[in-house]
Amino acid sequence: MSKLRVESFTISLDGFGAGPDQDLDNPLGVGGTSLHGWALSTKTFQKNLFGSDSGATGIDDDFATRGFQNIGAWILGRNMFGPVRGPWPDESWRGWWGDNPVYHGPVFVLTNHARAPLVMEGGTTFHFVTDGIASALAQARAAAGGQDVRLGGGVNVIQQYLREGLIDEMHIAIAPVLLGAGERLFEGINLPALGYACTRHESSPLATHVIFTRQ
Repeated sequence: MSKLRVESFTISLDGFGAGPDQDLDNPLGVGGTSLHGWALSTKTFQKNLFGSDSGATGIDDDFATRGFQNIGAWILGRNMFGPVRGPWPDESWRGWWGDNPVYHGPVFVLTNHARAPLVMEGGTTFHFVTDGIASALAQARAAAGGQDVRLGGGVNVIQQYLREGLIDEMHIAIAPVLLGAGERLFEGINLPALGYACTRHESSPLATHVIFTRQ
């Protein structure tokens, strides 16, 4: 069976995976963008986000690259899709990424409010799932065609899948920044009790990369 993987999810030194007060001007919460300096500097992210051939190689880029390998579908929480809350007022919001999002495949967005699938350029289609995390995972696995499913976040969604023991592997990057407030990724989560162990760790000047595997 395909794996459910978290890749390149970054937390601060004080454990926050997002800053407070997410809005249109602060899609990752206040201060949240500072977490991702390691990723944005890599050749992989420069190519996928901006279509550029610039960017750094090395440890950070190696971890960024692995996050796109053998991925057939994605799962996102609604906050990762956009800042709109409650029932969809219309279908004008089409994501943070412009007309050609970085996913290039099927993306299953967890929400309490139904919306028709949204077809974008570059092969990305957003499907809006209203019947829970198990349904989203089943649909994503079916769409992935034997490849792995990447769980993009945010914090609350990762926590939900962790508590059910559904995540097979997590790559967490720890950035050398302090946020002071926001959403703590491992708040109330007992990783050893859930069967997770650290199976790899490497550091660069911009981040410490940790792999957790469910035993």
